[in-house]
Amino acid sequence: MAIVCGHKGCGKKYTEEDNSDTACEFHPGGPIFHEGLKGWNCCKKRVVSFDEFLAIPGCTVGRHEPVQEAPAVSPTASKASKSTTNGSSSTSTAPSLVSKSESGVEVYTAAGGLAGVASKREAPQVVQPEIAEPEVKEEDLNDATDAQIDIGTRCKRKACSATYEGSASREEECIFHSGEAIFHEGSKGYSCCSRKVLEFEEFLKIKGCKKGMHRFTEVITGNPNVQKRVDCRHDFYQTQTTVHISFYAKKVDKEKTTVLFEDQSLKVNIQFLDGKYFLYETPLSQPINPAESKYTILSTKVEVVLRKRNGISWPAIGPLDKVVTWTTFGGQDAPQEVLAKK
Repeated sequence: MAIVCGHKGCGKKYTEEDNSDTACEFHPGGPIFHEGLKGWNCCKKRVVSFDEFLAIPGCTVGRHEPVQEAPAVSPTASKASKSTTNGSSSTSTAPSLVSKSESGVEVYTAAGGLAGVASKREAPQVVQPEIAEPEVKEEDLNDATDAQIDIGTRCKRKACSATYEGSASREEECIFHSGEAIFHEGSKGYSCCSRKVLEFEEFLKIKGCKKGMHRFTEVITGNPNVQKRVDCRHDFYQTQTTVHISFYAKKVDKEKTTVLFEDQSLKVNIQFLDGKYFLYETPLSQPINPAESKYTILSTKVEVVLRKRNGISWPAIGPLDKVVTWTTFGGQDAPQEVLAKK
């Protein structure tokens, strides 16, 4: 019976008869995410997209090892990790999973436990402009009936590790994620579902939220003469006076890329050298000063800096209707309608 290897970067199926001291190529270290780049602390290669990160070949050779089952959590330990509902304090007995170097690099280890409590943020309400070409969803992409697939080819869908073993594999059910991987302020998840976790190991275990058939080939869609729209991962952080938004993108056409700042809105149009483009347009959580806002195009990202008109802490980039309280950096920085009631 075939066993799935539990080494990071491998995940292949094997039998003990075929196992040897050189059968497995894996990463003995932990994953590293820093300023949009992803890699392993045991080797030097760094990539931008999460799919490329998962495809980085192992840097160490050894024997395949089975997946280790996570130890059961006792009821006592489970209760200790819950936050109190009638107070502001919380208790956690788990060891830290994340260590941060002096340069700000987060290194994830295989140790269990939570790295901290991630801030709960609702996704910004993004107003997307109409485009001529209809959006093609991952669940609508399937292999061509006459596709030539090699034995051992891995399924292309996210969170699925199935491999092609013959024509019967094309009839098996695939459970996958149709969205993109999202990493923001320590929390990790997919854009297609609401579940978020802190540990990288737990992120890899998030069960898919869509069902369909496996996809073992790259499917070409749309008219090759029509400019294709793509997605870019982004996140943000803020200071008392500014909001910094990072759009992670490589091979950006600096001459054609534009960012439009307005008092209450932001529009980002990133053009790529291969003809693809990315659009992001949203109203803003709080007003900004357009004249003092700016953007910079770097090798791996487009960095946008918004100058705040007040010292209010933004709960998200876009406005949230459910927000009824504000965190400010000064007594006179609250919204005008709040000050009027005092």
